[in-house]
Formats: sequence, structure tokens, C-alpha cells
Amino acid sequence: MSKIDRFEDLVAWKIARELTKEVYRASKRDLFIRDYGLRDQICRAAVSIMSNIAEGFERVGNKEFVNFLSIAKGSSGEVRSQLYVAPDQNYISASEFNLIFAKATENSRVISGLINYLKQSEMRGKKFS
Repeated sequence: MSKIDRFEDLVAWKIARELTKEVYRASKRDLFIRDYGLRDQICRAAVSIMSNIAEGFERVGNKEFVNFLSIAKGSSGEVRSQLYVAPDQNYISASEFNLIFAKATENSRVISGLINYLKQSEMRGKKFS
């Protein structure tokens, strides 16, 4: 794996950004926008994925990074769970649900891969050298 110097270059962060954009877009619809609780929670969970990937990357050790990635992965599951409410309440279409759900699932998979890579990596970061 080549060296990555910025969290913005991580595939997991890029996918999380796309997911967040889709969640915000969908949540601006007429009925969805009126459900303040769900809208706030799903948007916060989506932003949490991006934020935890970035924060973990900016830490100086793999153990901390893995911890933050684990939190990000949990937030991805939270987005997927909350997303089920949206079509159930006719806030979004089945095709929109499938698009966002697939993006969240892909994000979880990529985060898991990054976690596994970091756990097996010989490079441990500045704190653990």
C-alpha cells in the first residue's frame, strides 16, 4: 500500500463523504425534512463516519486509528438501520433506499478492510515505534 499523507486521500473517507452527501440530499425532501428527529440523527451518523475516519487518521498510532475506524463503522451501521425508517414512512423511494444502503454497506466493507490492514501492518505509527 502506498503512503497516504492526508485523510482526504483515504477511500473510506471518500465513500463516507459521498454517503453523507446522499443522506443530506434525501433528507431534504418534503416529508423527510419535517421528521426532525430522524433527519438529525441520520445526518449526524453520516457525518460521524467522515469525522471519525479523519480524527483517527490524524492520531499518531494505529491502535487509536483502529479505534476511531471502529466507531466510524458503527456509525455506518447506524445510518443503515435508520435508513429503513425512510421508505417505511414514504420519505424516500425504494431505489433511493437501495442507493444509499449500498453506499453505506460499501463504506462498512472498506472500513473493515482498513481496520484489518492496520492490525496486520508492521508500521505502528509514531507512538508505537
